[in-house]
Amino acid sequence: MAIVKPFKGIRPPKQYVEQVESRPYDVLESEEARAEAGDNEKSLYHIIKPEIDFPEGTSEYDPRVYEKAAENFQMFQDKGWLVQDEKDHYYIYAQTMNGKTQYGLVVGAYVDDYMTGKIKKHELTRRDKEEDRMKHVRVNNANIEPVFFAYPDNEVLDKLIMRYASTEPEYDFIAPVDGFGHKFWVVADDNDIALITEEFAKMPSLYIADGHHRSAAAALVGAEKAKLNPNHRGDEEYNYFMAVCFQASQLTILDYNRVVKDLNGLSSEEFLARLSENFVVEDKGTELYKPAEIHEFSLYLDNHWYSLKAKEGTYDNSDPIGVLDVDISSRLILDEILDIKDLRSSKRIDFVGGLRGLSELKRRVDSGEMRAALALYPVSMKQIMDIADSGKIMPPKATWFEPKLRSGLVIHKLD
Repeated sequence: MAIVKPFKGIRPPKQYVEQVESRPYDVLESEEARAEAGDNEKSLYHIIKPEIDFPEGTSEYDPRVYEKAAENFQMFQDKGWLVQDEKDHYYIYAQTMNGKTQYGLVVGAYVDDYMTGKIKKHELTRRDKEEDRMKHVRVNNANIEPVFFAYPDNEVLDKLIMRYASTEPEYDFIAPVDGFGHKFWVVADDNDIALITEEFAKMPSLYIADGHHRSAAAALVGAEKAKLNPNHRGDEEYNYFMAVCFQASQLTILDYNRVVKDLNGLSSEEFLARLSENFVVEDKGTELYKPAEIHEFSLYLDNHWYSLKAKEGTYDNSDPIGVLDVDISSRLILDEILDIKDLRSSKRIDFVGGLRGLSELKRRVDSGEMRAALALYPVSMKQIMDIADSGKIMPPKATWFEPKLRSGLVIHKLD
């Protein structure tokens, strides 16, 4: 059973929400955050990217930067830009992208569920990134930003959410950067709160969709606080961390594509010949070409697009990892032909999220910065859940979720 609880959210009064809300900390660089915040003193970037309050070039890992985050978080509360709700609530958060809306429930997820594997992950995390986020959680004594979970489709919760969706939202705005719509409702009714808790308790697992480092950091700080508290009971607020949970079928996963700097000493003809050993290669001409199904890839090379279809026997349908297109392309193209072994550390490869489209791949190759591009068919949520259930880990740079959660709509304090 998945344990969740409502919490007393800290959030902006309605008139301030569009000044406070921001993109998540990990999708933009410090200078972008500095530019987006501009002269807006209420921007959440002053808490999640507080290096913008220091001279340009100040490291985001400077101890003063973490202290500034806590100082600004307190100031936002003192000035009434963030106010804590008086009673425990769940919240509903809806995002609309390209006419499609997905509805998430904002909950307190249980630290112990993460530690025991009931909250399932599909990505490896890096210790240095975990430690950075742990410092941020510790110094603020809060989960400033949520993590992004998926749960198996649930008719009861769907009906409850749709009932709220037909009412006036607490927040309703279009984000300026991407033009996506965001709405937010407060679930204050005690019966509805009890129903949400009960329905989650029937679920064997929850799944991290996006935010593996934030999840790890939030859970590890919660466990750390439990250890340090001689009077630990198990019901303290630090035993929970903030997550937005979406029905799996509503989520949109985009392709996560690759661009490479060289062909490992091969000519274009030699490269295509090597590809034809494991793929059916077809020249599609100069128009943008997108893969139409799993096990089909799109290659951009020398102003031409090619379809690459993996031949039978190059993947194992019974292996949840081996059947993935990210694994097929990593094994048979990047490793075997191009000698790119470690996707996380190689300087010869870069990754382009699907929201930027195939034209971005073409641009980077045509500019001479990159030699070739490889577009993949998106991973499905079912594939992700199958992998998480099997206890395995996705290859790196496999999933790109859109839209990203906005930060600053609600914050969870750990005391």
